[in-house]
Amino acid sequence: MSAQASLLFKPVELGSLKLPTRLVMAPMTRNFSPKGVPTDQVVEYYRRRAAAGVGLIISEGTTVPHCAANGYPNVPQFHGEEALAGWKKVVDAVHAAGGKFAPQLWHVGNVRRLGTEPDPSVPGFGPMAKYKDDKLIVHGMTHEDIQDVVRAFAQAAKDAKAIGCDAVELHGAHGYLIDQFFWEGTNQRDDEYGGSMENRGRFAVEIIRAVREAVGPDFPIIFRFSQWKQQDYTARLAPTPELLEQFLKPLAEAGVDIFHCSQRRYWEPEFEGSSLNLAGWTRKITGKPCITVGSVGLDSEFLEYMVKTDKVAKTDANFDDLLQRLEKQEFDLVAVGRVLISDPEWATKLREGRIDEILPFSREALKALN
Repeated sequence: MSAQASLLFKPVELGSLKLPTRLVMAPMTRNFSPKGVPTDQVVEYYRRRAAAGVGLIISEGTTVPHCAANGYPNVPQFHGEEALAGWKKVVDAVHAAGGKFAPQLWHVGNVRRLGTEPDPSVPGFGPMAKYKDDKLIVHGMTHEDIQDVVRAFAQAAKDAKAIGCDAVELHGAHGYLIDQFFWEGTNQRDDEYGGSMENRGRFAVEIIRAVREAVGPDFPIIFRFSQWKQQDYTARLAPTPELLEQFLKPLAEAGVDIFHCSQRRYWEPEFEGSSLNLAGWTRKITGKPCITVGSVGLDSEFLEYMVKTDKVAKTDANFDDLLQRLEKQEFDLVAVGRVLISDPEWATKLREGRIDEILPFSREALKALN
């Protein structure tokens, strides 16, 4: 491995978060936790990645203690004695392997459909009510509902700290609940949570502040956001640097320590006239450490695998651009997704220069937890 590539494997301190490497496991929903409880298989899944050299493990999305937080089968929850005991095993195993661990705290919002576990009678919750054939399918959140969800995030974060997690990540990306409040298309409220960008960001700010109060001043809070949405890959919440600053500054001031900047392809410039990607712009605007993510280590993006396909993603051994950006401090950490699903030894193989031995990603890899 080149001296430049060794940057990925150098320890780094970001405030109180001390990591053995700059590699991060990106959060990826896996649906292997029956009744919301992570199993011993889940424990081993995360442990193996940490043992191979991933410095920070961010869990798959875990639901906060709210009746409508979940949207999918066999998704782990981050509440309840049994589930928290399962996550404690994960935390301890990751620590024993030399890594750090942060759960991603998640509420799916209006993505939830009637019939979804754990209570099939509960509809989705969102900024706005939605009806289909005169039947309520999304409950428009009241002020009391909003505060319930704020408290749910704070409680989950408090529990994370109590079981030994090293940080928490708040899922504010990809069209889920927090992001639904950001986005004009899904938030047309006429109260203090709708209208201006400041108002649409109020829900997230209140969650961040409540989490900060719950975990204290030194516990790291990571915030994941995206410009693109699953419903519109060309969408831009903030189409200019000025609007991005207007969006980010309140979140940083509320208590975010690290921003996790989700792109489809990390190498794409965020705005014309600059080579900086989304993480680069976020770091420039806020001065906060940033994680970049988006098709790292592969030749194609995840969205191509959202439909049935036999395609296999080839390993991309060219890390020159990524490493040059890291060396220039465009961002601080690099999150890796799909290639870690298919190959838990990816980091070791990269460090040792065994690129040709990396297992390729395909849709088949999603069927097992190895």
